[in-house]
Amino acid sequence: MTLAARIVELAAKSGTIVTAAESCTGGLVAAALTDIPGSSAAFERGFVTYSNDAKIEMLGVTKASLDAFGAVSTQVAAEMATGALAHSKAHIAVSITGIAGPGGSEHKPEGRVCFAMADASGVLSEETIEFGALGRNNVRLAARDHALECLLSALKKR
Repeated sequence: MTLAARIVELAAKSGTIVTAAESCTGGLVAAALTDIPGSSAAFERGFVTYSNDAKIEMLGVTKASLDAFGAVSTQVAAEMATGALAHSKAHIAVSITGIAGPGGSEHKPEGRVCFAMADASGVLSEETIEFGALGRNNVRLAARDHALECLLSALKKR
């Protein structure tokens, strides 16, 4: 059984709705979840907020956070996750923002991806993973898989 199938099964059994706020993955988490038959019992919407304006408009990320920390930061990931909850009927949200490549900078290298998890109690976790210069597609897939693992872990704790 895939990670996504396990998430859908566990969320549906517990009556939990999950959502994803995605930037560099461009909807890969939502696609993985909605590939599963019956996923509407566990997933009602996701957010692809690739630009900073989209993060502000759709999720309520603050311009101040974007200016101070940049889009690829745990601070912005946390605001994305809490914003996804505020703009959906979900109980648990995962967010992803990063640099899939090619490129990057000395301070924000290719393969750096920031994640956050949130529920009604607030931000549950924030982390940055350095996947490295695996190539754009591989960074995006690794980020998708990690986000799915985060959702599954959060569901198991409910």
